[in-house]
Amino acid sequence: MEKQINNPLHGVTLQQMLEYLVSVYQWEGLAVRIPIRCFRFEPSINSSLKFLRKTPWARQKVESLYLHTISHS
Repeated sequence: MEKQINNPLHGVTLQQMLEYLVSVYQWEGLAVRIPIRCFRFEPSINSSLKFLRKTPWARQKVESLYLHTISHS
């Protein structure tokens, strides 16, 4: 099994990333940075996770924002 020493996403779940981003930006700020419907209209962790798990491009945007945010905190 390949080691994940330099992978900052190793061990971080999508839910943990999303909860962290919501705590930093709130839903409104998150919707500005990633303008997808599940962040703009009646947002919730569960509905967002459902969408992000089915939509690779959206998940990649969340992962990128998470990496950017943790590197600047």
